[in-house]
Amino acid sequence: MAPQRYSIIDVETTGKGLNGNRITEICIVLIEDDTEIEKFTSLVNPESIIPPFITGLTGIDNAMVKNAPKFDEIADEIERMTRGSIFVAHNVNFDYNVIRSEFRAIGRDFNRKKLCTVRLSRKLIPKLYSYSLGKLCTSLGIPLNNRHRAEGDTDATVLLFKRILSLDPEKEVIRTFLHARSKEATLPPHINKENIENLPEKSGIYLFLDQKGKIIYVGKAKNIRQRVTSHFYSKKNSEYLLAQETYRIDFEETGNELIALLLEAEQIAKHYPKYNRAQKKTQNPFCIVAYKNRAGAKQLTLIRSKYKDSALDYFFTRAKGIERLEQLCEEFELCPRFCGLQDTNGRCSHYKINSCNGVCVKEEAVADYNVRVDKAIRALTRRNQDFVISCTGRNLEEKAIVLVREGIYRGYGYIGNNEQITDFDALEKSIIPQKNTYHTERILKSHIREFGDSCILTTEEIMEKIAI
Repeated sequence: MAPQRYSIIDVETTGKGLNGNRITEICIVLIEDDTEIEKFTSLVNPESIIPPFITGLTGIDNAMVKNAPKFDEIADEIERMTRGSIFVAHNVNFDYNVIRSEFRAIGRDFNRKKLCTVRLSRKLIPKLYSYSLGKLCTSLGIPLNNRHRAEGDTDATVLLFKRILSLDPEKEVIRTFLHARSKEATLPPHINKENIENLPEKSGIYLFLDQKGKIIYVGKAKNIRQRVTSHFYSKKNSEYLLAQETYRIDFEETGNELIALLLEAEQIAKHYPKYNRAQKKTQNPFCIVAYKNRAGAKQLTLIRSKYKDSALDYFFTRAKGIERLEQLCEEFELCPRFCGLQDTNGRCSHYKINSCNGVCVKEEAVADYNVRVDKAIRALTRRNQDFVISCTGRNLEEKAIVLVREGIYRGYGYIGNNEQITDFDALEKSIIPQKNTYHTERILKSHIREFGDSCILTTEEIMEKIAI
């Protein structure tokens, strides 16, 4: 059998994320099976400023690389040494992607088979607390000198890889990792392939956990496995950093997107994950309120207020609030000026609403106008009642429900098709209680707005559509 060549590589960089991350130093050790045959090491001029915190970590400063070769000057040597070999590194995707990005910047391709010593170590040397290069070398008694310099880290990785080869004499694990359909080379270093394979291809939420079991990201998906793996192939720096810190992925099936959205909001509010940006901040909604003007006419207007409980209705964008006021004007023949849609002292002249009967210029009696305003107010407040949103369950034997009482989200649950549920009190005992928040309200209002009254079950409909 022909000897197998491996190029063991480490790079130091400017640390500016995946995009714009330039090499400041590189070391390559070429081995055949377990025998070292060649070494190349060099500082590299990154053609950009090295941040102080990187200098503090590596000791490499701008003066050291000023007269060093640029990447295009050593690209041929890198290509030659790695040609026909397997690219090996500790957390291989980082080093490989940085080098490939440098090649792309000079208009050249770089493609190699690759192996990750983090993932191989986790497979062949299980149950260690940490698989960082420093702690792994300490655990295995491997000398690691000149830490965070390319040559020092590469020399240690060479010894680590030789240990791995000795634990896999028939190269069964290595062949598995190199298999074209294996995800071992593309998954983040600390995540087991079995963890990914056990994720369902169904609706629900997923949670990224760090080494200590702390939740660092929460997401929702129609297809959990597909969405989780998409994080690993993103070119965004934040996604890369998330993947590097993730050690385990948990999930919870919901059966439908609505409950997935509600659960995602609940978990973000509860754990405040490091990598979630959305839903951490709340804003006061736009509220429709009513008041009487000097003439005694009831007016509606849209204001931004934290006191949404005293509002007739509320919205999370101004556009939606305006749209609702325009609908009320047309449906109940209200005055656009008296609904805050025009700022004028004379007759209203809205560009698309001409349903006003003249109350704004005293051509209609205020009492008659107020009757229609009261009808509009009742239409606005009809949501402040008990209702259920029925959704698809996690399997064919159940239905999912979201319960709202007096306009307040109470929680969600799953009801077997043969369960007898006859009223809202019984429903409330069957749900998993949840907090009503700014974000859950926004989710529910968006769902109702999208699907209309057809998604809502009131008291009269419970027996027909929920109870069997």
